Formats: sequence, C-alpha cells, structure tokens
Amino acid sequence: MVNGLINYCKTSFYFLICISVSLFLLSMKFLLKDLVYFIEWEVLSLHSMSVVMTFLFDWMSLMFMSFVLLISSLVIFYSNQYMEEDYNINRFILLVLMFVLSMMLLIISPNLISILLGWDGLGLVSYCLVIYFQNVKSYNAGMLTALSNRIGDVALLLAIAWMLNYGSWNYIFYLEMMSNETEMMVIGSLVMLAAMTKSAQIPFSSWLPAAMAAPTPVSALVHSSTLVTAGVYLLIRFNVLLTDKILGQMLLLISGLTMFMAGLGANFEFDLKKIIALSTLSQLGLMMSILSMGVYKLAFFHLLTHALFKALLFMCAGSIIHNMKNSQDIRMMGSLSMSMPLTCSCFNIANLALCGMPFLAGFYSKDLILEMVMLSYVNFISFFLFFFSTGLTVCYSFRLVYYSMTGNFNSSPLHPLNDSGWTMLFSIFFLMIMAIIGGSMLSWLMILNPSMISLPFFMKILTLVVCVLGGIVGYVLSNVSLFFVNKALVYYNFTQFVGSMWFMPVVSTVGVVKYPLYLGLISLKSFDQGWSEYFGGQMLYIQLKIYSLYLQEFHNNSLKIYLLSYMLWFIILLSMIGFMN
Repeated sequence: MVNGLINYCKTSFYFLICISVSLFLLSMKFLLKDLVYFIEWEVLSLHSMSVVMTFLFDWMSLMFMSFVLLISSLVIFYSNQYMEEDYNINRFILLVLMFVLSMMLLIISPNLISILLGWDGLGLVSYCLVIYFQNVKSYNAGMLTALSNRIGDVALLLAIAWMLNYGSWNYIFYLEMMSNETEMMVIGSLVMLAAMTKSAQIPFSSWLPAAMAAPTPVSALVHSSTLVTAGVYLLIRFNVLLTDKILGQMLLLISGLTMFMAGLGANFEFDLKKIIALSTLSQLGLMMSILSMGVYKLAFFHLLTHALFKALLFMCAGSIIHNMKNSQDIRMMGSLSMSMPLTCSCFNIANLALCGMPFLAGFYSKDLILEMVMLSYVNFISFFLFFFSTGLTVCYSFRLVYYSMTGNFNSSPLHPLNDSGWTMLFSIFFLMIMAIIGGSMLSWLMILNPSMISLPFFMKILTLVVCVLGGIVGYVLSNVSLFFVNKALVYYNFTQFVGSMWFMPVVSTVGVVKYPLYLGLISLKSFDQGWSEYFGGQMLYIQLKIYSLYLQEFHNNSLKIYLLSYMLWFIILLSMIGFMN
C-alpha cells in the first residue's frame, strides 16, 4: 500500500516537472519571437447558439504556468514524506492536483466566464484543503476563507453581467478601449475588488493568516504561486484599467497600507507559519502597489521570484515543525542551526532572498521596484510606506532568525531534531538553487531591452541602507531588553492592536460573518418561515384541506348534507318570490 502511494506521488512529480520544463522552453520561444496564440474551442453548437471555450497562450501565461507546475511538483514530492502518516494521502494529492488544475484554467483564460470557473475552483478546493485536519480551528479558518473570497466571486459575477454591454466576455478584445471608456470604470472597480479579496488586501486580510490551518505543503503552494497570486495575475491582465487615476491611486493606498500593516504585525507574532504568512501579505501589497503605478511587467517579475523563495521558506518551516513534533511557537525553538544545519541554511537563504540580499532572487525584483518608486511621481506617504515596509521585512526576518537559530534550545531536552529525510531535502535543495539563481536568470530572460535607472548616490543606496537598518533593529530589539522592562506589556494596547492585524480578524468574523448571518436567521424565521408562510403556503394548504373535506362529504352521499342543501335552495326560492312580489 505504502509503495503504491509513494509511486503515485512520484508519478505526479515526474509528470508535472516534465510539463513545467516544456512550458518554460515554450515561453522563451514566445517571448523572443513575440508570439501570442488565441485558441477557440467550440464545445457545443445548437441551432444559432454556440458554447465556445477560449485559451490565451503568450509568454506570460506559459511562464507562470511553468512556475506553478514546478512548485506544485516539488510540493507533491515533499508531501510524500511530510504526510506519510496520513492514511488519505491519495486524496490529499488529488486535491492538490485539482487546485493546480483550477489555477491553470485561470491563467490561460482570456474570458471572464472561464476565469470564474478557475476562480471558484480555487475557492472550493482551498476550502477543502484548509479544513483538511478536521478540527474546530480548521473549520473556522475554512469558513472565514470561503466567505471572504465569496465577496470577490460576487464582484466577478457582476463584472460578467456588466460585460454583456459589449457583446462578449472576452475582455482581451476590449483592453485597448478600456482606458478611454467611462463605463469600463465600473468593470475595473469590480475586478479590482475581486483581486483584493483573493490577494487579501485591506480590509480582507484576515483570512490569509487563518488559512495557515491547512497542512504546510498546501501553505507552500498557496502562498507562493497559486491562490493568493490569482488576484495579482488578474490585475496584471487588466492592467489597462489601472491607468484610470482614481482606481490606481486607491489601489496604491490600500496596498501600501496592507504592506505596512503586515510588516508591523509580523514583528509581534510568535507563530512561525503566521510570520511567513504575514510576509506573503507584505509582498502581495508590494506587487499590488507597483502594479497600481502601471509597471505590470515588474509586478509579474516579482511574482515569479517571490514564488521561488516563499515556497522554500514554507518547506523549511514545515521541516522544522515536523521535527519539533508540530510545535509552531518560535519561543520554543532556538539553536536549531546546531541540530538541523542543512534545513537552517536553506531557511536563511530564503530569508535573505525575502529581505532583498544582493544577488539572490528577491534582490533583482525588489531593488528594481524600489528604484522605480524613487523614479516615479509618488507622494511622501506612498514613499514612506514602500521603504518603511521594506525595513520592517528585514526586521521580522532577523527577529525570526534570532528566535529560531541562535541562543539556547528552549524545548524539551530529549528532542528528536535532525535534518529530514532525503525526500523533503530534495525539494528544499532544488528550490534553494532556484532561490539563488532564479532572480538573475529571469532578469536576463525577461528584460530583453535593458535601460538604465539614473539616481543620485544617496537614493541609489537607500534600499540597502534601509535593509541593513531594519536587520540591525530586528536583531537588537529581540536580543537586548531595554532597561529590563518588557515593552510589550508596558504598551499592551498598542501591542494588541498591531499584533492582531489592526483588529481585522475580529471585524471580519463578528462584523462580516456573525451579524449578517444572524440577521439572515432572523429574517428566515420571521418572513420565510413566519408571516409569509402563515399567510402564504400554509394558509392556502389549510383552506384547500377544509374545502376538500366538504367535497368528500358530498361524495359520501350524506343525508344531512342533502337535507341542508334542499333547505338552502328552498329559502333562496322563497326569498326570490318575495323579492319579485
């Protein structure tokens, strides 16, 4: 049985990685020759009606698909050992494959209807994966995830209805006229709302850390290249809409605040997976904000590099949690680099790539984004949010390194810590190589016409200065107790506000989920099952029942009814005679 399951995982791994390499080579050909294939497949033709499925293949969709398949293949291979004690590992692998298939459908769709199929597929399968461990926490997290994403689904449905004005749902035909049409602002705002819910921007951010209830391999897949990046990818496709001044500025402010909120919150968090989840939220804010400024290719570049090091970060975190016997509290760790040197080395490389360490994957996209911000016309608030959030990223990364890698081991003395088996390490090593060379490789391949960004010296080194300062602050504040006073307890209200994502989980669960559902229950009891039922269906049923009983009496040839009817006719006849006289 076990061998069969292992072969099942390996088969999926080999199959996906072969397709990934093929798609990557194909995307290079499409990029160099500037090719776009638009394929229409007529599914059904009945009289004058035809159901047509459309696919768009260009360098962007092919490259993104190759990255999604690469990471999902490594995640499946990693799950082979991580989920080995699960009796239903077959079902888990099938769910992951369904998840990947939904993402594929979303990537190659130039049509809002087929996008909705992939979009809803992601939502449904993500719910199944979040509640996979079947406990109360998982169910609550799954419900929050599903209901938050339903808002975006409804926005997408409204956008589909509005697109009827144009005669087709293939938005790709109308991209050129979108920037000129006032009517398209409605579609733009609806698509932006849908993307904000899927990519967990403020005020829909609370579901993303809650979704950490899913198994760690799922987190590695979801937070790197599939679910949360679907919103960013959709806006990359609809990038023309963001040239509208109001929508672009609104998205810039919201994504900047998301980036700032997530970076600040991660510095007060002690759950290993939630820290990495908040770092994902911060990077999504960075992608959205540069996208709102109109530089969509750079957002796509960061989307790909981020997928590599974030999947690596989650896999290393999963290996640590696996060895810590499912403990996720970083205060219980410490000195892990002595017991798990290989995993910790890869973990640190992923952390440095996240921080934007020169010549790692994150540096090429992140540094370029920040230089473009300095070159653009942005106000002081946006400028501050960009650079302060970058400093906070390095700050929480070094805090994480301090708590987990250095100092004394804080768990039980009889610990089973060691580097995981070769199956998990293979996936980790493969992604580590990609996290080192991926950024430079993509920058050489994607930026075909290099252009120089000319900045003064102090602005050129500002990014590196902010990163170094953030790292020093993160490590020193974790290591040194200022005047031997616990600042978190002194400023308890501030700590609680910042550490709870500005009370967004409370607002989401109580304000968005609890009270609307409670109001729905009251209206159901009062109207559907109350007055409308009493004066509607039930009253009709009772009256018909009474009339049918009377008719039944007639059918039974009752003497009393005959006498009563004759008397009634006699009285009517007498009254008519009297009336005539």
